Amino acid sequence: MLRLTFLGATRTVTGSKYLLEYDGTRVLVDSGLFQGLKPLRERNWAQFQVPPSSIHTVVLTHAHLDHTGYLPRLVAGGFRGRVFCTAGTRDLCRLVLPDAGRLQEEDAREANKRGYSRHRPADPLFTEGDAFRSLELLQPVGFDRAMPVAPGIEVSFRAMGHLLGAAALIMRVGGKTLVFGGDLGRYDRPVLRDPEPITDEADLLLVESTYGDRRHDPNDNGRRFGQIVTDTIGRGGKVVIPAFAIGRVEEVLYWLKQLEDARAIPEVPVYLDSPMAAEALQFYVSRNHELDDEFRQAARPLAQFLTRRFRAVPSTEASLALAASSEPAIVISSSGMATGGRVMNHLERALPDPRNTVLFVGYQAAGTRGRSLIEGAKQIKMRGVYVPVSAQVDRIDSMSAHADGGEILRWLRGFSKPPGLTCIVHGELPAMQALEADIHRELGSGWRTRVPEYLESMDL
Repeated sequence: MLRLTFLGATRTVTGSKYLLEYDGTRVLVDSGLFQGLKPLRERNWAQFQVPPSSIHTVVLTHAHLDHTGYLPRLVAGGFRGRVFCTAGTRDLCRLVLPDAGRLQEEDAREANKRGYSRHRPADPLFTEGDAFRSLELLQPVGFDRAMPVAPGIEVSFRAMGHLLGAAALIMRVGGKTLVFGGDLGRYDRPVLRDPEPITDEADLLLVESTYGDRRHDPNDNGRRFGQIVTDTIGRGGKVVIPAFAIGRVEEVLYWLKQLEDARAIPEVPVYLDSPMAAEALQFYVSRNHELDDEFRQAARPLAQFLTRRFRAVPSTEASLALAASSEPAIVISSSGMATGGRVMNHLERALPDPRNTVLFVGYQAAGTRGRSLIEGAKQIKMRGVYVPVSAQVDRIDSMSAHADGGEILRWLRGFSKPPGLTCIVHGELPAMQALEADIHRELGSGWRTRVPEYLESMDL
């Protein structure tokens, strides 16, 4: 028997988890956290659908928390198998998972101190210790190398360009070929290479649909970004950029460097207020052979990211002092959806002041502060207190690491023939439906598609 159960990323962009059962063996593809809306987040606390100790292996597509963040809880529940991933994913997991554990513990302490949790006491979903134990299980694998991961199951990783180490999984099992697309990157963007095609004949494909219902703005060489920075600095304000610590920070810094060198923005301090992002930057530099041509050929790859007045913020105390400062500046901080982390310090201070701009450069899931802000919220709840919103709030979707609908179709055209079934995952329902319609219209009637539901199982 070969069965696949959808444990997450169904009609939502978070919680990626797919349970494959074959001949008595269980393999989990991705182990992501649900984020955003409260009903989704509550799934993180529910009993897992099978005993974690019964899972033989986990295979990860990339290091973002909506694909890896449940792994420490899985380990705390008894999982002891190996976790296969690329070397880049392993490196970034070493940053994001312990950091997530620390934040879980800090949030629980803060909730207990301020009394804004209905749980008495509030407990962390998992601890930093759980995260470190999960790191011991990571087994790095090179791209395009077939690797046995469980009895009768072989996986190879194909580079997808979404993030350092990000990959699609090509799985051979029971005489069938299954492709788990992970998150699909962009074409013709700086820093990361283009997603690589998969020409294999697949019996089943899972493809993401985060931006399946839209097209990103065409590349304008940072012109709009530069205008937002120039206007904000001109009125004496700060540009606060909530950015995912791994992935988005690099492109933001790249464009600021390009714009400054072209004298398209004023020379002002650029603060990177995320220790994890600063460390991740070093991984991008050390693995520059996985980046695009500009970085592979650069004599000094790090210099491609650093403006003249670049500063990494070293401590929480320095972060608080920076947030309190009225100096015009650009502040890049995580988390990217404004759900926690040091960016909270900056938003609390920046949002009430109309001189400032809060600029979002990545996807904002439903139920997050980021989504509320881009949808025009006049006040936002932070740490139990409502903060008025008078600052400018803007977004640039073209910096997203997720392919848009046209780029997804471009990647799908790389298959030598339509997969036996294409399951559309990792998107909100309107985006999924739009992508499904585009597939049928643009790629032809030979493409069979399905939009799975949460906990749906299918025999293959």
